[in-house]
Amino acid sequence: MNLTVMFKALSDPIRRKILIMLKEKYMTAGEIAESFDISKPSISHHLNILKQAGMVIDERQGQNIYYSLN
Repeated sequence: MNLTVMFKALSDPIRRKILIMLKEKYMTAGEIAESFDISKPSISHHLNILKQAGMVIDERQGQNIYYSLN
């Protein structure tokens, strides 16, 4: 795992809060977005950065994609 990518992922307070939320339970992007005052595409961007860092994984269940800690 590239430490630069990992530190970039952790540098943002929104991404740190997402990680804390996912520590409690797995969630959809929509459920995560309800806790923030930013757009759903912005949440998806943050989730993609966390996925690239290897901190979050996603799993499709029907029409939903659930995110959880890796």
